[in-house]
Amino acid sequence: MKTILLTGFEPFNQETINPAWETVRALDGWSEDGFRVVARQLPCVFGEANDAMARAVAALDPAVVIAVGQAGGRCDLSVERVAINIDDAPIMDNRQQQLVDQPIVPGGPAAYFSTLPIKAIVQALRAAGLPASVSQTAGTFVCNHVFYGLMHAAASRKGSMRAGFIHIPYLPQQAAAHSGAASMSLADMVEGIRIAVRTALTTGADLRVQGGATQ
Repeated sequence: MKTILLTGFEPFNQETINPAWETVRALDGWSEDGFRVVARQLPCVFGEANDAMARAVAALDPAVVIAVGQAGGRCDLSVERVAINIDDAPIMDNRQQQLVDQPIVPGGPAAYFSTLPIKAIVQALRAAGLPASVSQTAGTFVCNHVFYGLMHAAASRKGSMRAGFIHIPYLPQQAAAHSGAASMSLADMVEGIRIAVRTALTTGADLRVQGGATQ
């Protein structure tokens, strides 16, 4: 049976909840059609987050890894295309680090592309009535740090592990504290990640559609 690893972060930046962790932990133990899902929480800390991800991948040997992160202010499920080799934090992490212009992997490639079928995932999400888009930037905070670290590790692994990152909006209770910022229900975000998992497992080559059709 294939293992699917989903990760979400602990709360950060004075929030008391993180929709990424709430979403993936709701799917912990879900199984169907020859796979099972394991959820792991990552610290919102430079370095430590990638160490935790590496331990989870080594222990579970997953077929697919989808890292999920909060993107407050975004209005949809944002399927990330590319991770870049830079930490340039707009705020402090949970260890009070604020890295500026630091490479994630010194000497590593400038960027890695997701190996998830990102456009197929967006199409499937939209077909289910969920707002979704391909995102061209995962930022330069701990989300991008983990995305890059994951893809760097995947590039050196034997086998065919697919991996990538999805950003999700605030939960409604968070949005209420942020001047009515965009939000999405937990149920919709859980269903969205469920669709992403199924699509990653059943889609080989990604869709080839014009960029404007998925943004």
